[in-house]
Amino acid sequence: MNLTTDEWEAEFGQHLRALRLRQNIDQRQLAERADVALNVVKKLEGGKGSTLTSLIKVLRVLGREDWLSSLAPKISISPLQMAKDKKPLRQRASPSKEVSNA
Repeated sequence: MNLTTDEWEAEFGQHLRALRLRQNIDQRQLAERADVALNVVKKLEGGKGSTLTSLIKVLRVLGREDWLSSLAPKISISPLQMAKDKKPLRQRASPSKEVSNA
């Protein structure tokens, strides 16, 4: 599936709305239970974005924390591969090389 960012937001919002309706919760109730503003729920469902914190709160109320796991699966490295490579785990990205115009 090759969607744009806007299309992904809209599709995700539709899923949130459908999930909320299946649980027979109105937007105001969801906002109160998630401790977010009503406008946050409307924005999320409308595909207009929100903060990650608000999204997590809403997903918890809807009982879908598992969605978060699929967004950020744990990265695992085989112990055998680590022993073979004998390189330490990366702690930060390498600095970018800037091209000078001199």
